[in-house]
Amino acid sequence: MFSLSCRTAARSLRPSHFSFASEVAAAPAVVRCAATKRAASTAAAAQINNDTPPEYHTPSGEQRTPLSAEQKAFLDGALRVNQAGELAAVLIYLSQTPPIVRSHPHLRPLMKHMLDQEKGHFDTFNHLLAKHRIRPTIMYPAWTVASTVLGWGTGILGREAAMACTEAVETEIGQHYNEQVAELLEWERRLQAKGEELGPELSELLKNLRRIRDEELEHLDHAVENDAKEARPYELLTNVIRGGCRAAIWLTEKV
Repeated sequence: MFSLSCRTAARSLRPSHFSFASEVAAAPAVVRCAATKRAASTAAAAQINNDTPPEYHTPSGEQRTPLSAEQKAFLDGALRVNQAGELAAVLIYLSQTPPIVRSHPHLRPLMKHMLDQEKGHFDTFNHLLAKHRIRPTIMYPAWTVASTVLGWGTGILGREAAMACTEAVETEIGQHYNEQVAELLEWERRLQAKGEELGPELSELLKNLRRIRDEELEHLDHAVENDAKEARPYELLTNVIRGGCRAAIWLTEKV
């Protein structure tokens, strides 16, 4: 569960977590901070476990800023898209790998490296969706089929087409992650202006989004280095794939 903020004056405290479950119509929870030392937090933890009201004060008497409905909706949609996108990436690489490594055995380590990273990204967002009870997209079956067909089709067309597919997908995904990072940085800026800071889980999410974005852009670089732009017809292929990615992101955010 995410905590939006913790007062700078209370930095000696370790923030607890904020729940933003999208399917639970309950009063909004607020950020909670617990004492750094576990022994000192035992009583507070017992109180929390015994139906603590959704709004309460820290031992210092300070009340934390809750996530707004708009912020909760943003996180809900963003994490749902991220999980679906990483599923698609895993399926694309799984489908591309057999025909590509059959024709170009020297690419086996690269394909495995990119696939392993995508599996790690997928696991990260699977964990976050389950932890925060965010509903996955109902388009899961459609994206599964579409991603498998895209991976297999571009793999059959050859190394250049497969790499052009990677370039197109990672261009859109990299931009998508950049937008999420920028949004969280704006939240952080606003909180700092009030003497607060991001809660620990949002800080960790920001760190993970930056790392995953950089790994996706690394895949883009690998694709260009392996002649993605030599695919024919390059412009048509990449534009169609990028358009499909944008449409999938928009629809997955909604449903």
